[in-house]
Amino acid sequence: MEPRKIIPAVSVAVVRGKTVLLVKRARAPSQGLYAYPGGKVEPGETLAQAAARELKEETGLEAGDYRPLRDIHIDGSGENHAVDYLLTVFGAAYAGGEPVASDDAETAAFYSLAEMAAMPLAGDVFEVAEELLGPAQDNGRQLS
Repeated sequence: MEPRKIIPAVSVAVVRGKTVLLVKRARAPSQGLYAYPGGKVEPGETLAQAAARELKEETGLEAGDYRPLRDIHIDGSGENHAVDYLLTVFGAAYAGGEPVASDDAETAAFYSLAEMAAMPLAGDVFEVAEELLGPAQDNGRQLS
């Protein structure tokens, strides 16, 4: 069996105060789940350029201070994709404007960790948000 093709992809977690930007995915992979805006890297783009472009295409927003947070290998075979993805998740700082869902996003909005806890999330979304926002607070007690 020949090895599966791995395609570079990016997503970006934009932080505004104690909230992070999520889009509801309008198509596969992860259709109907909330995730960070992102997509495939185009030829000639750096990962950070791809993250900025995908953010703009999916939400109309711009952000600054892009920094890579983690790499996630996504096995596409689970959703009958012919390829796998190497997803680089970026953190970025909110730079103004209100998100408007477009391209392959169904909705786009900022959410707190408490709100995210009750939402259907893709992959490592919650863990990344905790990294960026700090652990969820519950009446002053740390949730573990």
